[in-house]
Amino acid sequence: MSEGARTQPAPRSTKPGAARQATLYRPLAGAGAGNGRGPDELRAAALAVFEAAELPAWRRSGFWTTSLRDLDLDQLASRHPGRDSGVPEVVADALGDEPLAGRLVQVAGDVVDVQLDPELADRGVILCSLEEAFERHADLARRYFMRRLTFERDKFEAAAAAFWTGGAFLYVPPGLAVERPFQVAYAIDEDGTAQYAHTLAIGDRGSDFRLREYDLAAPFAGRALHAGHFELYLEDGARCRLSHLQDWSAGEGEVYDVSTHFVRVARDGHCTWIPMHLGGRLTRQHLELSTAEPGADMRHRGIYFTEGAEHLDLYTVDLHESGHTTGDTVWKGAATGASRASYEGLIKIDPGAQESHTYLQTHSMMLSPRAKVDAIPSLIVETDSVSASHGGTVGEIDEGQIFYMRTRGLSRPEAVTVIVEGYFEPVVVQLDDPALEALVRERIAAKLAAAAQDIHAYAAVR
Repeated sequence: MSEGARTQPAPRSTKPGAARQATLYRPLAGAGAGNGRGPDELRAAALAVFEAAELPAWRRSGFWTTSLRDLDLDQLASRHPGRDSGVPEVVADALGDEPLAGRLVQVAGDVVDVQLDPELADRGVILCSLEEAFERHADLARRYFMRRLTFERDKFEAAAAAFWTGGAFLYVPPGLAVERPFQVAYAIDEDGTAQYAHTLAIGDRGSDFRLREYDLAAPFAGRALHAGHFELYLEDGARCRLSHLQDWSAGEGEVYDVSTHFVRVARDGHCTWIPMHLGGRLTRQHLELSTAEPGADMRHRGIYFTEGAEHLDLYTVDLHESGHTTGDTVWKGAATGASRASYEGLIKIDPGAQESHTYLQTHSMMLSPRAKVDAIPSLIVETDSVSASHGGTVGEIDEGQIFYMRTRGLSRPEAVTVIVEGYFEPVVVQLDDPALEALVRERIAAKLAAAAQDIHAYAAVR
């Protein structure tokens, strides 16, 4: 792959965020750009879209708008020559030292660490950078790359497809069950970084494995961008427990995250997918999970916790492309400070997908008078003989619960901490992963401690 293909040209001279018209969110619904095309061909096509497109603004179902008006792409670069190539401390602390099936770490635009259990390598598991996968496993990589992702919807999707470097590639062969987790981490540790990330994971027929992906920032001052793609394909009978932990909290630094994630589950396969959004100046993510063939099943669980001036914009799609498929989506969020959070969850059942059964619920907790939260569940059903329903709530901490706990000797701050931690716990325990559960609980407790004064002030005026 030529070095020139990795070089990002200067964006067009367009005022950041000044799109002529805000774009409503829509499901990908099968729109894939790959079709066996290699990375160079796709880069060229994506580059043409990038150069022609203005910076986008997204309208959240008519309620409010997400834009990157304050981000100057001219000041960002995908690589920092001469940087330390080691694993940053923030990544080492999060990943821990437990025995793993394998791990891959990318810092800014460079993969700096790849480890794979030799026994698993002997049994056909592949874990390497995506760049290496196209060099050593080209037929396999080309078969799946961008199979259900596109670069035509906006400038950032085009940028991710045109400028990605490093990347992660995981392949688990047929019938292999791997108990220990695979870990992929993307880290930003410098001001002015533009990280274009791409993970491609494949579970072949009858495989069973765990995959964790981390998005982490070390403390820095300034701004950075993470524009990423993630795609997971589970073939017939394959099973995966997938978790994403995003925590771009970077001291004084501000990380902007514009990413698209897609998971496809084939016949009789299963995916439990648990994203956790715990920090970032602005996050706009599209998360789509397709039960594509009869017998496919999914469980989509998620949490978010915003603070300060953070802006979080999540759009998830439970897509049923075939009949006799099942799904269940549950998201829980909380907002403090002057943050803004919106979760929109869509159930989409395609024509011909009779006997699909699914449910979506979203719950959001207000912990500050200045925070703003939207919960927007929705349905598009294009066939009959299905069961599909949804519900959403936005509320505050129950004063009755606080009073009860105070009669049992807890202070008000202690009671609030117990209630909020308990609110998230039903999702956290479904990680079924003690090390990751402990990390998430630690991050939630730290956010509660940091927002204690704001939460107390909110309670005082009610």
